[in-house]
Amino acid sequence: MTPENAAGMAPRSSTRTAALLAVDDLHTCFRTPRGPVRAVDGVSLRVAPGEVLGLVGESGSGKSVLGRTIMGLVAADARTSVTGSVVLAGHDVHALDPRARRRLWGTEVAMVFQDPTTSLNPVRRIGEHLAEPLRRHHGGSRSEARERAVDLLRQVGIPEPLRRLEQYPHELSGGMRQRVVIALALVGDPRLLIADEPTTALDVTVQRQVLDVLERLVEERTMAMILISHDLGVVAGRTDRVQVMYAGRTVETGPTGAVFAAPAHPYTDALLASIPRLGARPHTELRTIDGSPPDLARPPLGCRFAPRCVHRRDDCVATEPVLGDPSGDRAVACLHPLAPTPGGPDGR
Repeated sequence: MTPENAAGMAPRSSTRTAALLAVDDLHTCFRTPRGPVRAVDGVSLRVAPGEVLGLVGESGSGKSVLGRTIMGLVAADARTSVTGSVVLAGHDVHALDPRARRRLWGTEVAMVFQDPTTSLNPVRRIGEHLAEPLRRHHGGSRSEARERAVDLLRQVGIPEPLRRLEQYPHELSGGMRQRVVIALALVGDPRLLIADEPTTALDVTVQRQVLDVLERLVEERTMAMILISHDLGVVAGRTDRVQVMYAGRTVETGPTGAVFAAPAHPYTDALLASIPRLGARPHTELRTIDGSPPDLARPPLGCRFAPRCVHRRDDCVATEPVLGDPSGDRAVACLHPLAPTPGGPDGR
């Protein structure tokens, strides 16, 4: 699905209630021989119960590191520093000791990683993968855990779930393995699910099936979700709000339909322009964004997108733009945001 298709869809209902997750001024810095690399550099966001937030941007923009930092999987040590606030369901994640933090995993927050092949132990059967965390979170006997495992596989749309329990990961297709990973993430009934590129390397048909499963589970469980993707078409019709990241920072955020219909940041506009159009004439040249993302060990002064921006002005390379309040309806980090034009939402 492209953003053009999504514009004609009925908007998803956004739950604008108290935030389940509140991230404020989060920084994740890796110390390297070339100097500090600020993979996440001052990011803030809010996610409410039942809301789906899309994180988009090019590879290397900091999306996955942000998701892992929120989970507390990026621990501060001699080579890594993490600052800022992550409050999940009233718990300050980074203020907790490792044991208390582990108690949050599965029950309050869970993560679906990019590659299901590396998320599953190749020498353990699917039933073993599910039974251990089920007994840990819910107790009960092995037979009860087995019944719950069958029910979880059924919830994520896996046919013949009883037979799948006896199979090894390599006996399942990529789409089936991804569903098993989703089932694993749901074992503890989490209130927040972070899905990091959950459809990577899947064909289009299976991709849609997996996304349909995630969307249905969010609605049935009133679960919040952060959907991390570089695919704007995936995010277009599946999220309530979108946060666009570039070089470790948020450059634009707002309701998905409004941002895609009238992007205010030149980077968001360039991303949307680079998507192939179904209605384009054959052999139409694809639009690209000139240049490369900046070296985060030596980021440029001023706006980090300025060296690639066709709208840059003199002050863009000297003055650093500041993002407005991310909890508001729209926010953009640009000294000269694109002006709305007549004909679309928000007057664009």
